[in-house]
Amino acid sequence: MNELENYYGKFCEDKRLTRKHGQVEYRTSMKYIHDYLKPGDRLLDIGAGTGRYSVSLSQEGYEVDAIELVKYNLGMLKAKKSNVKAYQGTALDLSRYQDETFDVTLLFGPMYHLFSYEDKLKALSEAKRVTKTGGIILVAYVMNDYSVLVHGFRDGHIKEALKNGKIDKNFQTQTNIDDLYSYVRLELIEKLNKDLNLERIKIIAADGPADYMRPILNKMDDETFELFMQYHLSTCERQDLIGASSHTLDILRKV
Repeated sequence: MNELENYYGKFCEDKRLTRKHGQVEYRTSMKYIHDYLKPGDRLLDIGAGTGRYSVSLSQEGYEVDAIELVKYNLGMLKAKKSNVKAYQGTALDLSRYQDETFDVTLLFGPMYHLFSYEDKLKALSEAKRVTKTGGIILVAYVMNDYSVLVHGFRDGHIKEALKNGKIDKNFQTQTNIDDLYSYVRLELIEKLNKDLNLERIKIIAADGPADYMRPILNKMDDETFELFMQYHLSTCERQDLIGASSHTLDILRKV
């Protein structure tokens, strides 16, 4: 908790999602959220951060609750003076809500920072519990191979990471709470879904190559950037590209 507080006290999630490389993830995620929203739906945003998604959806007229662990982020969310009902809490315990409360549930941040399989399963189980039967759960992950390629090879830490056991011989990251982020592969995501009997509708590359291209995208003129967005949205469902994306978005139905 202290590590997360320190990290998000220095790192502005709001600003990340407004820069061009972050807009790719945000606009793509919002596009797919809207694919499954219906008039009158009630939403829960678990790990809501500073409210980039929950506030926007509330402004569209949806009834939105938000749960955020980090006080700094929660304060920024509340400062936006929206209609979002925002509370401090953890994805591992949604006991303030009864079963089958929400039509759509977003689990966008917590899976980044939960390191054990048991904790990931618990967070997804709680999201499932509070979602109505037939409802939609959208779950975001950060992907293993992005971390290996960027932190390992691009930034020159691969030999050190292998030596220290942060990456194993199969190039799977071995992170813990001191590293802040937990990176996963598709097979782990599929195991979580199977263990909880969640039906996948589709899984997408939420930002595709955008994080690899941060300096390029952030310098793009608006017209070229819109062409990139068109390219990305035309390819983000391609299964051969998903594992190398920085973020994936798993779209599930509670059956």
